[in-house]
Amino acid sequence: LVSEKLDGVRAVWDGATLRFRSGREVHAPEWFVAGLPKRPLDGELWLGRGTFERLSGIVRKAVPDDAEWRQVRYMIFELPGAPGTFAERAEAIRQVVRAASVPWLREIGQFPVVDRDSLQKKLKEVVKAGGEGLMLHRADAPYKTGRRDVLLKLKPWLDAEAEVVGHQP
Repeated sequence: LVSEKLDGVRAVWDGATLRFRSGREVHAPEWFVAGLPKRPLDGELWLGRGTFERLSGIVRKAVPDDAEWRQVRYMIFELPGAPGTFAERAEAIRQVVRAASVPWLREIGQFPVVDRDSLQKKLKEVVKAGGEGLMLHRADAPYKTGRRDVLLKLKPWLDAEAEVVGHQP
């Protein structure tokens, strides 16, 4: 299954508190979190393509601006700890979003791709529209945390990710 890779701010909901990937709490308005289900969710806070800097400014404020947060969507791509395959969890995400019935909670759409040519065509389409790339999920994968070979990023350029382990002046 394939989805667009959103350039948002990663946020994890544990059923009670919304946190950044670092573990720090996201200071979202009370109405925003009150509308979320009482089960763990993993996704991206998102405004739209090409809006990362503006989004980052909104969601990192210690005192949330209600009007700004009305534009933010929480785009769900995983149900932490949930059983079943990724395809089954993707269906469960659709049901969770539907049941919550709040406009700021959305699923990240998943679609099958039949071959490499179709995949490259979809990548070009997303990038041309201002997207960053695609996420490739093994439909039969169980839930696991951390980096794994059942979930891959596909982008038209290479980038490096690293963890800083030290610094010397």
